[in-house]
Amino acid sequence: MDLEKLSLDELKALQNEVAVAIFNFEKKRKAETLAELEALAHAKGFSLKELLDNSNGKSTKK
Repeated sequence: MDLEKLSLDELKALQNEVAVAIFNFEKKRKAETLAELEALAHAKGFSLKELLDNSNGKSTKK
């Protein structure tokens, strides 16, 4: 794509499309990462919330 051939309006529209694409990409990656972390915590016998809320490092699980 030759950006030099685009009008200002086209460039601004493209800029908006890129911003939305970046936002959606990051949102998807965060959701995927959260799912992976939840699965790992569950596999170890914890909930992710339990691990994140446990700031003193001591387990409340028995």
